[in-house]
Amino acid sequence: MVRQREFDTDKVLDAAMRIFWDKGFEAASLTDLTSAMGIQRPSLYAAFGDKKELFETALRRYTTLHAAQIRSRLQQEGSVKQAFRALFEHIGAEGDVSKPSHGCFCINTMVELAPHDSKFAVLTREHQMYLAVIFRETIERGQRSGELSGDLNASAAAKSLVISMIGLTVLMKSGPDRSFVEQSIEATLLIIGGESI
Repeated sequence: MVRQREFDTDKVLDAAMRIFWDKGFEAASLTDLTSAMGIQRPSLYAAFGDKKELFETALRRYTTLHAAQIRSRLQQEGSVKQAFRALFEHIGAEGDVSKPSHGCFCINTMVELAPHDSKFAVLTREHQMYLAVIFRETIERGQRSGELSGDLNASAAAKSLVISMIGLTVLMKSGPDRSFVEQSIEATLLIIGGESI
C-alpha cells in the first residue's frame, strides 16, 4: 500500500516557487528549499524528484497561475483599451525602489536557464506564446465590439504587446524613473490604437 503524503502538495510547491523566484535556480540550496517547504529531503525527492525537476514543476505551476491571472485582469474591464492600460499600469507600478520587484518567475528563468537548457527554453517560449494567444483573443474581442480597428493585425499586435510586457517587467526590477515608464506605456498602447502621447 502506497503511503499517503502528509503535506499539501500545492502549499509546499508554492513555498519552493517563492525560494526559486527569490534566489534563482543555482543559488537556491536544498536546505533553503526543504526549510521553506517544511519537508525533509527524502520527501522532496519522493514527491518531486531532484532539484531541477522540482524547479520545472514550480515553473509550470507559476505559468499556469500567471496566465490565469493575466486573462482575469484583461476580462475585468469592458473596454479592451482600458484592460490593456490597467494591465501595463499594474506592471509599471511594481518597481518601487523601496520594494525591489522579483519580476516574473518565468522571465527570470528565461534569463537564467533558457540560454543553456533547451527544456527551459521551450517552457518559457510556450508561456510567451500562450500569453500572445490571450492577448490576441482580447484584441479580437475589441475588434468584434468595434472598439479596435478591424484592420489591426491581432496576432502581430498581441506578440508586440507580449514583448513590451516582458521588457517592462524586466525594467521594473531596477526601479526606473516614473516618467520613463509612463511614457513607454503610452507608446506601447499605440499598438492597439491608444491615444497619442
